[in-house]
Amino acid sequence: MRYDLAGKTVLITGAARGIGAEVARLAAARGAKVALVGLEPALLGDVAAEVGGFAYAADVTDQSALDSAVAATVDHFGRLDVVVANAGIANLGTVATGPIDALVRTVEVNLVGAMRTVAAALPHVAEAKGHVLIVSSAAAFTAMPGMAAYCASKAGVEQFGNVLRLEAYHRGVTVGTCHPIWIDTDLVRDIRDDLASFRYAQKRLPWPLNSVISVEQCAESIVRGIERRKRKVYVPRSMALVQALRPIVLSGFADRVIRAGGAGRLVGQMEEEVRGLGRAFGKTSVGTPPAEASLPAPERAGADA
Repeated sequence: MRYDLAGKTVLITGAARGIGAEVARLAAARGAKVALVGLEPALLGDVAAEVGGFAYAADVTDQSALDSAVAATVDHFGRLDVVVANAGIANLGTVATGPIDALVRTVEVNLVGAMRTVAAALPHVAEAKGHVLIVSSAAAFTAMPGMAAYCASKAGVEQFGNVLRLEAYHRGVTVGTCHPIWIDTDLVRDIRDDLASFRYAQKRLPWPLNSVISVEQCAESIVRGIERRKRKVYVPRSMALVQALRPIVLSGFADRVIRAGGAGRLVGQMEEEVRGLGRAFGKTSVGTPPAEASLPAPERAGADA
């Protein structure tokens, strides 16, 4: 049976731009009341005004801020039926070049932020016997150089969702995780613009891992997944096959693809490119460590001199 969003309240994190903003538009078009949470008040306000929604600025790693966002949403709309834990970032560079704070921050936002979002919203979603949708990634079951923290965080998100589904079932709550491949968002465009090595590696990946999907297509899949209370949403659908082949992909296929392209040269090029950037995140990322913390210590010291 279709879960009708008309009259339902949907809270979305990372809603100022990209996937989150487009999910807000589509949910509102289906008659939902939309609460937008994120770190860019001006952009949040613009989207909220566009969809007749409610905006609340909050960092998903700050539990008190999330609790306040949820409370304000319930106070404003009277209920909370659906939560979409979408906020996410991706650091640049390898584990060897760090900095560790950038890797940790990626996990904090993507995984811990999803946990905190769900914890804040779950009592109200359970009262409404609603739905939780957590945005994971195809990175949960694939791997590529420069994406260690991102892949780890998204794999953690998937398993968090899997367990939450079992825990919440008796409360009438359904739980889904979404697994998109490369989506044409600011996050992906930033990485492509910054790193020639990334562009090269992405082209070397086999179909469908080299696909780039529009934000609109991704958001439509997410909203349809909510309406069907699906446990898995794949964008595109071919990602379901990739996940089914995970043992093969992760047992050596991806390694062979990367090595065939000259893994050492590729990784070395990526590390040099990130050093040259002087930052560990894309230029449009928010809520990330300051730029001066992005460089390895010796270079930072040299710059200070």
